[in-house]
This record gives sequence, C-alpha cells and structure tokens, in this order.
Amino acid sequence: MTRSSPAWLLIAFLIAFVGVGFRYWQIPYPQVSLPESLYGPGLVAVGVVAMLARAFGIARFWKVWLSIAASIPCAVLARLLVESSTHPGANDLWPADLAVAAGTGLAVALAGTLLGSLFLLRSSRRPA
Repeated sequence: MTRSSPAWLLIAFLIAFVGVGFRYWQIPYPQVSLPESLYGPGLVAVGVVAMLARAFGIARFWKVWLSIAASIPCAVLARLLVESSTHPGANDLWPADLAVAAGTGLAVALAGTLLGSLFLLRSSRRPA
C-alpha cells in the first residue's frame, strides 16, 4: 500500500470518527449539548489526525480537510440514528445538531490540515 493510497484516508477518517465518538456516545442523551459535549480529547484527536494525514501527504489539502471534518457530523449522526431507533421523536432538532457538528468539524480539521501543510512544505514528501 503506497503512501497516497485511498485506504490511508479511510483509516484516518475512521480513527477520527472513533476518537470523537467514543466519549460523545457515552454521555447520556439528556445531558448532550452541542458543541460542548464534543469538547475534549476527541476534538484534539480529529485535529491531530488531520495534521498527520496532511503532513504525510496521503492526499491533497481539500480532500484531507473535508474527509476528516466529516468524521464529527458522522459521529453525531450515528448517535442520532441509534437514539431515534430506541426513542422515536426524542430529537426534533437534529438538523441543528448536524449543522453545529459540521461547523465544529470544519474548524478543527482546518486547523489540523493547515498545520500539517506547514510540515509538508518543509519535507520532501510532497504529493505529485
């Protein structure tokens, strides 16, 4: 598997997805308030994964940024799907939850991707 293989981007997405979701999924549903429930090591993991993915040059800037940023709304969506299957009608504000999660994901992944791009500029591993 080469450095620019699409599998690496999928692996990075899954690490960020589990990293942000693991703590978030354990919070009882009535205590969830976005984005405060996402704050913590999970967001740091998303930023670090974005930084490393870009620094190692596994994909272009936009692809890394948007792929890793999607991990946060996907984690929130996974929880919404599980909660709606066990308690139908419990969450009527799911579009707002997804919008907040998407904004948080874009901001955190952008910071990580920018920092990773700075490291990539200093290396000889730039993608073609």
